[in-house]
Amino acid sequence: MSKGKRLTSTVTSESTVQLSIEEFEIPTPEADEVLLAVEASPINPSDLGLLLAGAGESTASKTESGLVLSLPDGAVEALAGRLDQAMPVGNEGAGIVTDAGNGEEAQALKGQVVAALAGGMYATHRIVKARDCLVLEEGTKAVDAASCFVNPLTALGMTETMKLEGHSALIHTAAASNLGQMLNRICIDDEIALVNIVRREEHVELLKSQGATHVINSSSPDFRSELVEAITQTGATVGFDAVGGGDLTTELLHAMEVAASSTGNEYSRYGSTTHKQLYIYGGLDRGPTLLRRNYGMAWGVAGWLLPNFLAKIGLERSKELRSRVATELTTTFASSYSHTLSLESVLDIERMNEYCKMGTQAKSLVCPQL
Repeated sequence: MSKGKRLTSTVTSESTVQLSIEEFEIPTPEADEVLLAVEASPINPSDLGLLLAGAGESTASKTESGLVLSLPDGAVEALAGRLDQAMPVGNEGAGIVTDAGNGEEAQALKGQVVAALAGGMYATHRIVKARDCLVLEEGTKAVDAASCFVNPLTALGMTETMKLEGHSALIHTAAASNLGQMLNRICIDDEIALVNIVRREEHVELLKSQGATHVINSSSPDFRSELVEAITQTGATVGFDAVGGGDLTTELLHAMEVAASSTGNEYSRYGSTTHKQLYIYGGLDRGPTLLRRNYGMAWGVAGWLLPNFLAKIGLERSKELRSRVATELTTTFASSYSHTLSLESVLDIERMNEYCKMGTQAKSLVCPQL
């Protein structure tokens, strides 16, 4: 039987994280499965969460089998469910179907380039259910399809959530990211008003060059007034925050309240009756989320997670969103990468310091066949 390689992450009871590349026997697909030779898989923040388990990359040191990192004090208690288990890493990816089970759906995929959100994609080979494969348009390359799921479906999920909850415009933080640029293109195409929040002036120019109307720099001394003005113009009452920690949550809710209260309605000590909703979907800042209650009583703060959202809208609507991604893969949902990594180079400390930065225009791609 042929051998494959995969990257694994193990949290130990000694409060360390061990990263290594292990060999495994490539299995034969069952009737409803296909064997994918993985050619490309992105490094998303959620992948780093599983890979490093909260350990800082600065603690990494080499071992005979790979790398070992130290967890912060007390962190291992929250990771009890994965102690001493070698967990395969890599949420999504794309490659060629090299073998298939004898089921009709599986056989139809043989030889095709497909994408999958299956976990364990930092591997040379991965068994995937045929029904979970996204069939791509003819001529699509695996590298172009590597990021078919997490970012595109999250961006589409934001606009879908906005519509389902009766909002008409939205706010997005860390808006110059790959995901943010996708969301901007979706909103332009679908004629949805979007307030983009970034942290650098060059990111303002980047998004405006791509057609964005409202781009606010959170480092600007005029941030608060510009944010209120943009929300007043768009009527945005829902926001999606990739940062999580700090007081940005308060800033967004307060700006929505100021905009809602500027309509000239009668004063109420309980604030406006306009409901303001903020969803935290990322954790770029791992510190506490600070809430200063200066935005009335009609508000909500909650977490937002892609799998939960897809379960909520059901299989049929999820398929429709996936179909849109496949159709617009090289336009609306195009991704760019600044670093290409082999499995072995993921365990290079210098390269780790690069891909852990997760900076704008600095996304990394793992190519297991290298």
